[in-house]
Amino acid sequence: MSDRLEGKVCIITGTGGSMGRAAALMFARQGAKVVGCDIHPESAESTVAEVKAAGGEMVSLSHCDLTNTAQCKALVDLAVSSFGQVDVLFNNAAMAYFGWVDQISDDDWHKTIDQELNLVFHLVRAAWPELIKRPGASIINTASVSAWSTYKMLPGIAHSAAKGAILAMTRQLAMEGRVHGLRANSISPGLIETKQTLPLLQDPEWVDVMIGKIMLGRIGKPEEVAATALFLASDESSFITGADIKIDGGTTAW
Repeated sequence: MSDRLEGKVCIITGTGGSMGRAAALMFARQGAKVVGCDIHPESAESTVAEVKAAGGEMVSLSHCDLTNTAQCKALVDLAVSSFGQVDVLFNNAAMAYFGWVDQISDDDWHKTIDQELNLVFHLVRAAWPELIKRPGASIINTASVSAWSTYKMLPGIAHSAAKGAILAMTRQLAMEGRVHGLRANSISPGLIETKQTLPLLQDPEWVDVMIGKIMLGRIGKPEEVAATALFLASDESSFITGADIKIDGGTTAW
């Protein structure tokens, strides 16, 4: 255990998934009280058990659908009732549906916007009254390299649109939060080894093209994303707001 987040209450969404679980464990090791949630109760509770077994503090709300505004409020209420405050909101949870522009269905388009963009807005709005009480509070939104670049193997029209909007919304939140000492930043992961990408990594052609775009020549780990979110959650990043940090192994650098 260490103290980079000592005294901070951190909401992390999607803690049943790969990046959310890595963040929950890492934040707790650094002294945070973690409030998690996931749409999958079993995986969410597994993360809680891991955090507690390692000596950390964590509560979780699941089944939690963040496209539902009432459940967003319930998550914030859980944080306040359990730990008295909210210092950090890490909007990690997302789900994308893929298809080329002339093939994607209306339903998949709208589901992607709802589950990658709208859920961030809903939870930020729910947590805002608590965050602005805490000078130095931090919002971390998960965007994507797909907001900055494209992959010829990835039919990501809806995903790119949603994550591009996350970048713009984060800048607006930084401006609105400035008078309260509230910072808002985003992170843009590239290709990361997660539960969602593992099936795709079984396709040699897909892997060859995708890794060919990565300067470091390998895919990223969930812990590498969590470490960047940890920095933005901590007071070490106290003069950073309205920024986006790419965690992409150099994908967008050439």
